[in-house]
Amino acid sequence: MDYRKSAEEVLKYIGGSSNIVSAAHCATRLRLVIADNAKCSKENLEQVDGVKGVFEAAGQLQIIFGTGIVNKVFEEFISLAGITGGSKEDVKQAAAAKQPLPKRMIKTLGDIFVPIIPAIVASGLLMGLLEGLSNAIPGLSDSAAYTIFHLFSNAAFVFLPILIAISAAKTFGGNMFLGAVVGMIMIHPDLMNAWSVAGAESVPTAPVWFGLYDINLVGYQGHVIPVVIAVWFMSFIEKKLHKIVPEIIDLFVTPLVSVAVTGYLTLTIIGPVFSTLENWVLSGAKALIAVPLGIGGMLIGAVYAPTVVAGVHHMYNALEAGLLSESGVNTWMPIATAANVAQGAACLAVAFKTKNKKTKSVSLPAALSAYLGITEPAIFGVNVRYGRPFIAGCIGGAAGGLVAGLFQIGASAYGITGLFGFLITTDFAIQYALVMITATVVAFAITMAIFKDPEAVAVKSDVPDTSEKNEATESASASEMIITSPLNGTAIPLTEVPDETFAGEILGKGIAIEPSEGTVYAPCDADVTTLFPTNHAIGLTTEDGVELLIHIGIDTVQLDGKGYKAFVAEGEHVSKGQRLIDFDTRVIEEAGYKTVTPIIVTNTDDYADIEALASGDTGALDNILRVIR
Repeated sequence: MDYRKSAEEVLKYIGGSSNIVSAAHCATRLRLVIADNAKCSKENLEQVDGVKGVFEAAGQLQIIFGTGIVNKVFEEFISLAGITGGSKEDVKQAAAAKQPLPKRMIKTLGDIFVPIIPAIVASGLLMGLLEGLSNAIPGLSDSAAYTIFHLFSNAAFVFLPILIAISAAKTFGGNMFLGAVVGMIMIHPDLMNAWSVAGAESVPTAPVWFGLYDINLVGYQGHVIPVVIAVWFMSFIEKKLHKIVPEIIDLFVTPLVSVAVTGYLTLTIIGPVFSTLENWVLSGAKALIAVPLGIGGMLIGAVYAPTVVAGVHHMYNALEAGLLSESGVNTWMPIATAANVAQGAACLAVAFKTKNKKTKSVSLPAALSAYLGITEPAIFGVNVRYGRPFIAGCIGGAAGGLVAGLFQIGASAYGITGLFGFLITTDFAIQYALVMITATVVAFAITMAIFKDPEAVAVKSDVPDTSEKNEATESASASEMIITSPLNGTAIPLTEVPDETFAGEILGKGIAIEPSEGTVYAPCDADVTTLFPTNHAIGLTTEDGVELLIHIGIDTVQLDGKGYKAFVAEGEHVSKGQRLIDFDTRVIEEAGYKTVTPIIVTNTDDYADIEALASGDTGALDNILRVIR
C-alpha cells in the first residue's frame, strides 16, 4: 500500500489543508474536524486505497484504515497538509467549538458547575441537618460540637470561588492550580470581605490605571460569574504563552505573566464589570421569584420541565450557586422541585391509568425516580412520549411553583430536589411539603382526566418493551454506562457478523442484533450526530461522550435508501425509546443483503472496555452493552 498516495487522496477529497480545523488518529481511524463539510466528498473518500469506511460522529469526520495502517497514513497526511497532529482530546474540543455559541455556553456552564455539586451537596446537607437538630435540641448551637460541624458545613460556600476557579480552569484547558490562585486572589483576606460591606462605615479603595478611577478593595465572596470569566481569560493567556514562550523559560514566564496579568485585570476590570452584570441577573431572578402572589414562581415552575427537554437546564446551576453565594439562600430549588415532582406525579398517573403492562413497568420506577430528583426517565420515557402527561406536569409545576413563590421558600444548597430536598429546607419543611403535595395533586388529577391509554397494539409499535432490569441504565455507577438495544431480535457476538470490518472490530467493539421487526429505537438519550443519506445507519453521541453507530444490515448502503424511513434528523436530541428509523426487512433480504445490525461504540479507544451483556432473544431497550470508563 502506498501510504503517501492514500494520504494525498484523503487530503484532496476533504477540501485541502485549508479546510482542516484539527487532525488526530486513534488505533484504527483518522479523526478530522472539517471547517466546511460541503467541500468534503465521502463517496470519493470511501474509494481511497486502504479506507474501510467513512462516517461522521460528534462533529468529527472519521476515516477508517485499521490498526497498523492509520498511523502511517496519518504521518504522511500531516506532512502533506503542513499541520501539526493533535490528540483525540484536541479534536473533540475543535468539534465542540463548531457548535452554536448558545449551546457551547450552556454546555460550558454545566461542565463547570456539575462537577462541584458533591461539595455543595455535602455542605448543604450538613447545614440543613445542623439547623434541624438545633430546632429540635435547645442549646445545641452553643456546644463545641456544633461549632466544629458548622465550620464544616459552610466551608464550601466560604471558598466557593476557589472551587469554581479550579473546575473552570479544567474546563477551559488551563492549569487548575493557576486557576485556584486566581480564585484565591478574588477572596484574599487583604480585601474586605464582601459579606461585611453592608455593615461597614467605609469601604477601602485604590486608584488604578494611572489614577483614572478608583476601585473598591472588596473580595468576591458573593459572586460566581466574575470567577468564571477571570479563569477563562487566564486560561486563554496561559495557552497562548505556552505556544510562543521558549521552553527553557516557559516554566517561569508563563505562570508569572498569566497570574499577574489576570489578577490585575480581574480586580480592576473583569471583577467590577461582571459582578455588576451578575448582580443584575440575580436581582432579576429574585425579582421574578418575588413577584406578588407567587406569580413568578408559577411561571418558573411551568417552563422548568421544557428547559430540561431542551437540554439547557444546566445553566440553572450557575444561577443557584450565585444565589447561595450572595445570600446563602437558594430560592430557585423549591420551584425546581415543584416542576420535577409534578412530572413524576403525571408519570405515576399514567402508571395507574394504563392497562398496558409494559407501559406500567416503565412508568412506576420512572415516577419514583422523579420524586428522588432524577426526572429524565419520567419526562423522556413516558410524559413527552404521550404528550398530555407532560403538559399536565407543567401545569402541576406551575401550581407548586406558585406555592413556593408565595412562601419564598429557600434551600441551603443546590443539586438536590424532591424528597431529599427536605434535608436542605429544614426552616421551611412544612411549606416545602405543601409545594410537593400541590404539584403532585394537580399534575396527577389533570393527567388522570386528560390522558387516554393507547391501544396495546399501538404501544407495541411506539413504545419498546422494557423491564425493571433495564433501570440499571439509570443507576449504573459513575465508572460505567449501560447501553440498551435499539431493536427487538436476537443478540449475537460482533465477531459473528458476516463482514470483516465489523467482525474484526475495526470500527470499535460492540454487539449485533438479528432483527425480528423493522424499527430502530434510541437506545439512550443522545444527540443524532450522523444520519446517512440512505438512512441505513445512524450515529448517536450520549451526554457522557459515548459514540454509537447503528448500522442496519450489511452492505445495505447499496440500496440507496430503498426500504428505509427516518423519523429524526442530524443535530436532533433524542430520548431513550424514541423511534428513529423504520426499515423493511423483506426489501433488504430480497435484494440479497443481510439484516443483521451491528451496534458499535466507535470511540472504543476512549474506554477501558466494552462488555457485551446480551445473547439470544433480546427486546428493544434490554441491556446489551456495558461501557467501562
